Amino acid sequence: MGLGSSIFEARKKSGLSQEEVAGRLGVSRQTISKWELDETLPDIRQAKQLSGLYKVTLDELMDFDLEVKEIEEAIRRTSEEAQKKINWTDMWAKKYPVLAAYRGEVETGGYEEKLREMLARLRREHGYSEEDAFLVLKDILAQIWKG
Repeated sequence: MGLGSSIFEARKKSGLSQEEVAGRLGVSRQTISKWELDETLPDIRQAKQLSGLYKVTLDELMDFDLEVKEIEEAIRRTSEEAQKKINWTDMWAKKYPVLAAYRGEVETGGYEEKLREMLARLRREHGYSEEDAFLVLKDILAQIWKG
């Protein structure tokens, strides 16, 4: 997605019209339209004003993704109690069927043992709680996945 699309999506999410944004920034509605169509770019001051107006960081404005923002907000709004009730494996298995199928195909004992050792090492060497060690290990796996 280009910068224009990001600016457009962020404006729509904020519920503002091009006219309202133009008025607050002291530019014409056509200027806002040109930014959203990637015909021109806002200068750095204008980009900073846009990010403040849309309540996103400059980095987020540069790569605004409405779907990602909505998911992030839904996660933030979900209470810890509700999150505990969700069977995340079943939920993700709807999108990734391997999560439902692997248990009948893979002997997990050896993997579980190694993972438990890694979790214990993170807790021992860095003083992480059980949950924090799990999150760190999950993040390390995500980094490997991304290459």
